[in-house]
Order: sequence, then C-alpha cells, then structure tokens
Amino acid sequence: MSTMLEVRDLVVSYGKIKAVKGISFSVDEGEVVSLIGTNGAGKTTTLRTISGLMRPTSGSIRFMGKRIDDVPAHEIVSLGIAHSPEGRRIFPRLSVEQNLRLGAFARRDNAIGTDLKAVYELFPILEERSQQPAGTFSGGEQQMLAMGRAMMSRPKLLMLDEPSMGLSPIMMKRIMSTVTTLQHQGTTILLVEQNAQAALQRANHGYVLEVGKIVLKGSGKELLTSDAVRKAYLGED
Repeated sequence: MSTMLEVRDLVVSYGKIKAVKGISFSVDEGEVVSLIGTNGAGKTTTLRTISGLMRPTSGSIRFMGKRIDDVPAHEIVSLGIAHSPEGRRIFPRLSVEQNLRLGAFARRDNAIGTDLKAVYELFPILEERSQQPAGTFSGGEQQMLAMGRAMMSRPKLLMLDEPSMGLSPIMMKRIMSTVTTLQHQGTTILLVEQNAQAALQRANHGYVLEVGKIVLKGSGKELLTSDAVRKAYLGED
C-alpha cells in the first residue's frame, strides 16, 4: 500500500502554548488509522491543521506526495481530504439535502446526484427526511448527516473527529459500523475517538497521544492488548 498522508515533526501552537509537540505518523491508502487520547491531548488540533484550518509552527504535512501545510483549506478539500468536525457543525436551518449538497461545494463534475444517492443508501433516514431542517435531528442523526456531508466531496481521505461523542450505545455502534463500511468501499479514514476500544477494534494502526506527544503506537490489535492502553483508556485493571 502506498502512503497517502505523512505527518512529520508537527508542532502546532496557540500563542505560546504548544498543543502538538513534534508528532510524526502516516496513513496508508485503504487504512483506518486511529488517534486516541484524553481531552487536551492534541487530537483535534492535529486534524484541524491537516485540513488547513490551522497552520503549524513547524514540521510538514504531505498528502499524496504533495506538501499541504501552507495550502488554503478549500484547496485541501479539492485535493481529496474531507473533515467531519467535532460537534458535527451542521447548518440547522437548512434542509438535510441542502447540508449534503454543501459538502460538494468544491466539485465541478456531474456526479453529485449519484453521490447523493450513495449517501442515502448508507443512511436511509437522511433520504426519508431530506427536506426536513437539519436542526430537528437527534444527535446520532446529525452525526450521520455530518459524515454524509463530508462524503459528498468524494474524499480520498476522510477525517472523523469524535463521531460517537454524546451518542447512545446503539447509535455509537451504528456509526462505528459505518466506518468499517466506508473502508470496505475504499475510503481511507483517519479517526479521532475517545472511545478507545471502538476506535482500535477498527484500526489498522493506532497512535496514543498525551499532552501533544505520541506515547504509544502499533496495530489496533497490539494497542488493544497493551497493558498501558487497557488501564488508561479501556477502564481495565
């Protein structure tokens, strides 16, 4: 498999405070890679920097061999990276379909309707209520909408930030099973998730962040059986 995303020695700061302290990791084509860690570990900041919403203090980010750490966010979307943010960030007054079509804002091809149908196949509830204001949806339904909107850009790499946050156990399992479905359909996924067990069960590779640094890395299976991970993130003795 070829390397799709390569992050090297990434440092990101908020003023004088370093939120990300020189991390390096890669994502190969077709993989699910998980970043896990507690609040404040630097996971969301890392995704926001990859997607161009923040600029690194130092280090490099390469996507498909092209350096992108100084590329504007809208151009990064056009290159093939989609970011489903923490908190979903849907447009509550717009309809479900309008939200989805906004995900394709950078596209100039004629296949948007085809991809809209694909999202509806993935999440049938979105088609059933396509004209309903998105703000009337439950948290789980809004998460489906946020993921569907990201998919409408036809990404090579889909970044998901805390997709199970605030969801019921049943809805969390449904969202996580969708991650597996998307991978089987050929989408490469970078997953940030506080539910370490759900994230690592689906991950080809995982990285554990603590206060801006990678402290553990390995395959998903290796990290699931790591004593340090089990004690700190899985609630096991």
